[in-house]
Amino acid sequence: MAAAACRFLCSPVAAATSPLSPATASATTTRRHLLLLSSTFTAAAAAMEGSAAAGGGAFASGKGTAAAVVDSHLHVWASPQQAADKHPYFPGQEPALRGDIDFLLECMDEAGVDGALIVQPINHMFDHSLVTSVLKKYPSKFIGCCLANPADDGSGIKQLEHLIVQEKYRAIRFNPSLWPSGQKMTNEVGRSLFAKAGELGAPVGIMVMKGISSYIQEIEELCTDYPKTIVIFDHMAFCKPPTNTEEEKAFASFLNLARFPQIYVKYSALFRISREAYPYEDTAQLLSRVISSYGANRIMWGSDFPFVVPECGYKGAKEAISHVASKIPVSSSDLEWILGKTATQLFQGAWVTA
Repeated sequence: MAAAACRFLCSPVAAATSPLSPATASATTTRRHLLLLSSTFTAAAAAMEGSAAAGGGAFASGKGTAAAVVDSHLHVWASPQQAADKHPYFPGQEPALRGDIDFLLECMDEAGVDGALIVQPINHMFDHSLVTSVLKKYPSKFIGCCLANPADDGSGIKQLEHLIVQEKYRAIRFNPSLWPSGQKMTNEVGRSLFAKAGELGAPVGIMVMKGISSYIQEIEELCTDYPKTIVIFDHMAFCKPPTNTEEEKAFASFLNLARFPQIYVKYSALFRISREAYPYEDTAQLLSRVISSYGANRIMWGSDFPFVVPECGYKGAKEAISHVASKIPVSSSDLEWILGKTATQLFQGAWVTA
């Protein structure tokens, strides 16, 4: 049933609902390519990941966290029925893809992924009730990353503290586009949110969708002034393989941020940072340089479910990591850090059964 559901949402009809792929025009060709390569990737993943690829029982079976696979970046949102009954979508943010918890669990089980960090989706904006209900129902499988509310009245600071202290969220996301027009993440509210996150031990995930160059000064300022606050860049800071001097300069500035030891990187949503179709081999050059600058113990894989499903399937997203890593190559030890060990070390005590 899980495989059938995932295959359905990878169909051309489902893929048409996602505007995010850089290779949408060649979707059909890409899927044929996927079928041809499927067995090769599965074998590569099994060889490089060892027990982590065996079926996703690392936590429940008591094997420890060393070989566990953790997805550091995904979303869940209400089903249409849940939205109608209890967890409404934010106006104008109704999803075009299926992203409910039941579908996620099916995909994770099929792919052999043991745990995940759920990032509050824009579809519910600052109403965290749906994600909170999932965290409470599956406390050993998921932890949460709440969404920062940078409203001028400062109400988001109290909400942050409530979500971290009372609802047990473990991280917070900064989306610069949510700041009031003309204001930066370094304004008074942004600084207060950033400082509070550090005080509470919650890493700040930053989504620089417009590119790292637009925010480099703000990020350097925050990291310098609040060194105790851990920062995580979503989706490799949206850096694609450089094709010109300007892009190379931007990527170099991102690599230079490795001088701040509190900064981590998500090698996530490969379909967003690749210029090629699946399996996104051109991101190998990015991964190699990021490992050289940051070290594998500051890098973690993330799928960006459910957006990744119509791109290459959830299982395909996980298998692409091992395939790309084999092109560099990445050591089995480094791959283990990227696929789960970094996340379990950063979020101590998470994804552990009672």
